[in-house]
Amino acid sequence: MSMTAYQELLVDYTPRPVRTEREYRRTMRLIERLMKKPGLSRAESELLELLATLAEQYESIEYPTPQASQADLLAHLIDARGITQAELARQTGVPRSVITNVLKGRRKISQANIARLAAYFHVSPAEFIEG
Repeated sequence: MSMTAYQELLVDYTPRPVRTEREYRRTMRLIERLMKKPGLSRAESELLELLATLAEQYESIEYPTPQASQADLLAHLIDARGITQAELARQTGVPRSVITNVLKGRRKISQANIARLAAYFHVSPAEFIEG
């Protein structure tokens, strides 16, 4: 019985959970090698996706991302989009006074406004949930 292209790739690298810094560096080298290759085959793309998932799991344990406050997240998203608070208010229907008070830490974002902001910025509503 012949092996598939993906199975042949797995002969060269048998993916395992990444538990040490050394394993992480090795996985990152493989990811970089695959990413530099023009025109990945379907099997190579699948292997790249798997390796990235393993590296991401290791990073989430070893280098957890601190939870940002709603104010910090909103300020970052506004800055990244390069818009003003007034533009955000017009485009989302969230009152400018609400945006200002959230940015100053005076109030939290309501569930309805979380949905509007998440849709506008193309992020998960969960990003705005603190705790």
